Amino acid sequence: MYRLFCVSAVATALAFSTLPAQAAPAVPVSPPGKPLGIVPVHGVQPARWSSNLLYHSGGSVQTGTHHTFAVYWNPWGSSFSGTYQTLINGYFGNVAAASGASSNVYAIDTQYYQNIGHTTYIQYSENFAGSVQDSTTPSSSGCSSTSGGRLGCVSDAQIQQELQKVITANKLPEGLGYEYFVFLGNGVSTCSGSSCFVSTFCAYHSNFTDGNTGQTVLYANMPYTGYSLSACGSGQYPNNDPAADSTINVTSHEANETITDPLGNAWFDRSGYEIGDKCAWNFGSSQGSTQYGQYNQTINGAHYYMQQEWTNKSSGCAQHM
Repeated sequence: MYRLFCVSAVATALAFSTLPAQAAPAVPVSPPGKPLGIVPVHGVQPARWSSNLLYHSGGSVQTGTHHTFAVYWNPWGSSFSGTYQTLINGYFGNVAAASGASSNVYAIDTQYYQNIGHTTYIQYSENFAGSVQDSTTPSSSGCSSTSGGRLGCVSDAQIQQELQKVITANKLPEGLGYEYFVFLGNGVSTCSGSSCFVSTFCAYHSNFTDGNTGQTVLYANMPYTGYSLSACGSGQYPNNDPAADSTINVTSHEANETITDPLGNAWFDRSGYEIGDKCAWNFGSSQGSTQYGQYNQTINGAHYYMQQEWTNKSSGCAQHM
């Protein structure tokens, strides 16, 4: 049984008018299902080259509103913390309500653009379109890893199959303006090829083509970070839910990368790192603290502890424009 709960919050655009001095050659669209923007586990840090992100000619970005959907999938009787879904849904809603502001990491995206026919800049325009709950269990595990949990393991292909069912059942939209975040229950492991949750990654984004409609589906694989805070924890939990607070951190990473590089052919540096990769686990300075932990982002009045994003304007990681 799929249950869709819809909300809406869309706001206005914010754009810049100065182009970076150079662009990189064109590259092909990333093969469907290839993990992009992988958040590495603690201790496996990417090299943060000082070189800026490069635009690869003809690459696509999200130039209109970024519509987000939360899919909470808890197969094999897995579960979420008591406030997990409420906090994550609230986060998406707050990011949408703050659209157009320059005070959080999403504003950093607005310096990037696409050049397809003409130059179009990214807008900070977010809409939380709703959430879906599904407890359907696959007929078998799609992978054998137990590093992220022993209840079962879902492969990238099974993530795609789950999304296809949810989209079809609820008649949900597809295309470059829509992103589906698949949040897995506690105890569910997940792998893409030989790379697996906890042993290698904490989250990633990707895309596939709907065989029925021919439309692109953008998605992010979001395992339950609370299963191993030593691997995927943010270290500060201002909302008193370590799993949700840590997942919100990697959600921001994947959302900003999907906005700036949805198909793997737009904005990344000479080593292939995207806007979030270059600043993974780099939180910058704290803005303050709640009774539960520090925060470095205040979005629509709510406090979060999230990694910074790369800005070409100052060739480094930043918390806002």
